[in-house]
Amino acid sequence: MSTLTDISVHPLSEAQQRIQQDLLTALDAFAIPEPLKSAVHHAVMLGGKRVRPALCYATAAIQPNANAAAVRRAAVAIEFIHCYSLAHDDLPCMDNDLLRRGQPTCHVAYGEDTALLAGDILQSMAFEILGSRLFDQGPAVEASIVLKQMQILATASSKMVNGQVLDLQAEGKHVDQQALENIHTNKTGALISAAVLMAAVTIFEGTDIAIPKLREFAQAIGLAFQVQDDILDITSDTAMLGKTAGKDQQVDKSTYPALMGLEAAQAYALELHHQAMNALAHFDESQVAELTNITQFLLTRKA
Repeated sequence: MSTLTDISVHPLSEAQQRIQQDLLTALDAFAIPEPLKSAVHHAVMLGGKRVRPALCYATAAIQPNANAAAVRRAAVAIEFIHCYSLAHDDLPCMDNDLLRRGQPTCHVAYGEDTALLAGDILQSMAFEILGSRLFDQGPAVEASIVLKQMQILATASSKMVNGQVLDLQAEGKHVDQQALENIHTNKTGALISAAVLMAAVTIFEGTDIAIPKLREFAQAIGLAFQVQDDILDITSDTAMLGKTAGKDQQVDKSTYPALMGLEAAQAYALELHHQAMNALAHFDESQVAELTNITQFLLTRKA
């Protein structure tokens, strides 16, 4: 089961602790009626790896002048979008999953109607958080930065939905690698890239070469994340994953192991890992130490 305590020794542990408190603070800022409030907390607060917030924090660590409030809000917003996507992804009309993070999925616990609405409100709340003054302790974040973050998150959210549509359409078919990468560059990679870029715009101007280098890094690690997910669906078990293992094969989903074989998929994950590390070579090692640690963990993760 993938929970905060189970994986407290790896490079995401500090980020998990930081985001957990900020998520609670953000949720408490909204007046939500029951049972929707409980469903939203169920969707958000039951653990998970918190990869996207961790990437936000690690990117901001490249330079010490990042606006802390802007980064914290971005981390909360990206996790709200991710959690909304999971609540919807698990619905019977989508992947029809009963288990998420080792717990009953949101619709199992609260009904399909409430789970659907929990996802809806989390999407709206993400953008409210970005435009708020939550976590502000110093000067207000420049409006131009807030706008950039909102644009990045909105674009990534749209791409994620497009990727989900393509993923559903590919079930029961044998798509080629280009089609598969189009699915996952959108469905999984877009939000991972957004996590990096929402922090990057707080420390770099748009013309700085650091931005395309971080985008290159994020795109590689986002695709590698999905390849590894596909591999773990075969090589891991339900208790370890916290969700139903073998589900991809049950629904005849298009995956990298199905397309190229398990060993070739593992080699491809390693190749994408090298691409990500090559992009980080633009920076001093000390600047990207946190990003490097996260990248190494994601390649070897077991859940």
